[in-house]
Amino acid sequence: MTRVLPAESGSLAEAARLLASGSLVAFPTETVYGLGADATDGRAVAAIFEAKRRPRFNPLITHVPDLESAGAFVAFDERAFALAEAFWPGPLTLVLPRLPNCRLADLVSAGLDSAAVRVPGHPLARDLLRAAHRPIAAPSANRSGRISPTTADHVLAEFPEGEVMAVLDGGPCPVGLESTVLDLRGERPVLLRPGGLPIEDIERVCGPLARPDGGGAPRSPGMLDRHYAPGKPLRLDAAVPRPGEALLGFGPMAATLNLSPAGDLAEAAANLFGCLRVLDAGGFPRLAVAPIPPRGLGVAINDRLRRAATPPDANADDWPEVCATMPCMAVVDPDDEGD
Repeated sequence: MTRVLPAESGSLAEAARLLASGSLVAFPTETVYGLGADATDGRAVAAIFEAKRRPRFNPLITHVPDLESAGAFVAFDERAFALAEAFWPGPLTLVLPRLPNCRLADLVSAGLDSAAVRVPGHPLARDLLRAAHRPIAAPSANRSGRISPTTADHVLAEFPEGEVMAVLDGGPCPVGLESTVLDLRGERPVLLRPGGLPIEDIERVCGPLARPDGGGAPRSPGMLDRHYAPGKPLRLDAAVPRPGEALLGFGPMAATLNLSPAGDLAEAAANLFGCLRVLDAGGFPRLAVAPIPPRGLGVAINDRLRRAATPPDANADDWPEVCATMPCMAVVDPDDEGD
């Protein structure tokens, strides 16, 4: 049975004990709820992939309590230090070279020579990381490709009883969008995923960002074509609903649900996944969403909506083949970077 742990010291100790034993524990961050496991334990990390039905080539983000802890696993240059000091704790993930003595399981990086790390802004998440005395690998706590969870109830709805040992309940996630991900291994920072930290803020610290060149294995979470998706067809940039559609609005308009009647992008980001879940569970066979301004957090919102609207076969994931490798898989071959 999955236990729901309230936000208190005894719960932190219990969650830390479960993580140390190799179990899965979901916990809140300021972005979304994460499905956590000991990032140094290959078998525990493999359990994340199995629970999520996640393609094994898709890397995970490792969460640590502070910058000093991150320096034990990845190599920081001057640019990485500047970004970490400006935005950590917070919704920014940095992809950096793994150190030669890095203790993170190879499966966390999906066989790549880099690792994605961040210091979460949610105080309960950092309390858990300090109590656990270990880095925690944690993608969003939902089935792969589905709508990300922003409450403990969302997590409970995603997994069969007992597949996740516990959910640490910290209430709704205040940001509501996954972290922004930057690849800092090259001469110019590359934006792998827009997210809860606006691009404009980042560029004030490190200059203009490049975009990924495409092709090859994903270098961070959230790069699959279809992701964050409801179970019903989703139409974008809809001014009015068509027959049979539920309309997710933005700004002062008539809609089934509205991300932000005031047109506030931060409010819209926080409400996005929760609203999609409500509409997906409702009686309408199809969904539509109003245009979202492509500025600030609107860039990340539009990224999630575009992926959510992508046809189901876009990723060409062969889950039965992947699942067959899971029971005995602790790490992946470093050369296995593709499908």
